[in-house]
Amino acid sequence: MVDGFPLDEVRGLKPDVLIVEGSYGTARQPHRRQQENQLAERIDQAIASRYSILMPVPPLGLGQELLMLLRSHHHFTGREIDIWVSGTVAQACDAYLDILPHLPSSVQNFARHQPLFWDERIRPRMRRWSSSQALQSVRDGAAPCIMLVDETVDLTPYTADDAGNWAILIPEHPGYSTPSNAIQQFLQGQAPDTAQKLQAALRQGRIKIQTYLLSEHCDGPGTTQLIHNLRPQHVVFVHGSPTYLADLTGLDELNHRYQLHSPSLGIPLELPIGETFLQPAVPETTYEGELTELETAVTITLPHALISDPRWQNFADTGLVDVRWQGEELVLRGISQRELLSQGGDRPLPSDLECCGNCYHYRGRRCWNQKSPLFGFKVTTEGYCPVFEWGMLSPDREIASLEELDEPN
Repeated sequence: MVDGFPLDEVRGLKPDVLIVEGSYGTARQPHRRQQENQLAERIDQAIASRYSILMPVPPLGLGQELLMLLRSHHHFTGREIDIWVSGTVAQACDAYLDILPHLPSSVQNFARHQPLFWDERIRPRMRRWSSSQALQSVRDGAAPCIMLVDETVDLTPYTADDAGNWAILIPEHPGYSTPSNAIQQFLQGQAPDTAQKLQAALRQGRIKIQTYLLSEHCDGPGTTQLIHNLRPQHVVFVHGSPTYLADLTGLDELNHRYQLHSPSLGIPLELPIGETFLQPAVPETTYEGELTELETAVTITLPHALISDPRWQNFADTGLVDVRWQGEELVLRGISQRELLSQGGDRPLPSDLECCGNCYHYRGRRCWNQKSPLFGFKVTTEGYCPVFEWGMLSPDREIASLEELDEPN
């Protein structure tokens, strides 16, 4: 809802110090339009399955962007859908209308043809939220609706047996949690009674919880492009997980040209202005391994020190990796339980496959083999470890859904 930073006007500015948001580290995020299309498709599929959409959001920023997307995307324009907006999110929409002349030209052009917010004439209709009216329309079997509510809203009314089916969509925060962790944190943030009711509704299939990503900051390539255009002497990376900030300060293409800093909380940072600078040692972010070609497989052995990185647990979530060529380099990416399930993790397992689902020690969706590196962890039925032992897969051991994966014991 604001214009992009005008790089042409500041190219070659050469400031002494540039302070940069580093939440996304060196990761490359999909194009924003692609992210919007993925979210729109997810909402469209949920509505087609007769699920209403509930989106808890902060008052400013994300909620208004979502409303613009919902009212302009081809999946929703002209459709018989009601969009309800509640509390402080609705108040923020009013504040946006007060500053409409200062918003980007694309937003002003949209507002010339139809109201930016609060429109009951053009479909999809957008209305101020009335909990009783909106919930009653869902109970009466009306068309599914979309509701934007405060991120701290009490979800108890949506867990009632007669509240209908709801898909709760929560935003992802790259660098801080995986999608499955974000869902778990969301459930833990609810009041105990509400969390218990949510778990029951999840098991019954009346509620499902999913995540979505709409990037809020520059990704790795965007950050490096900004720095190269401004050409500062000092670059200070802030507001990100320590590992992601360390990835940025360890980039060779930046390290050889700029003085990079990732300050710690409460520790003064000196920024001497001058020509000479002794760059501190870059934290170790690369590891040497060995590759062995066998008759039927290829094994890659990595040093044990790799698991000390806090990102390792997410990478090794299922014990499965996705490998692809990227130019002349081979890239390994860990496959999460959520991704594996979305690809059909509940399909029947071949009885001759050496995997967790056929292992003697696989019970209650966890590994109970004390000799296994996965001991005590939740594992997917298709996972594998070197101490596999044959057992029998019973129906009650199969993983049915993401909600079961995230259900606390």
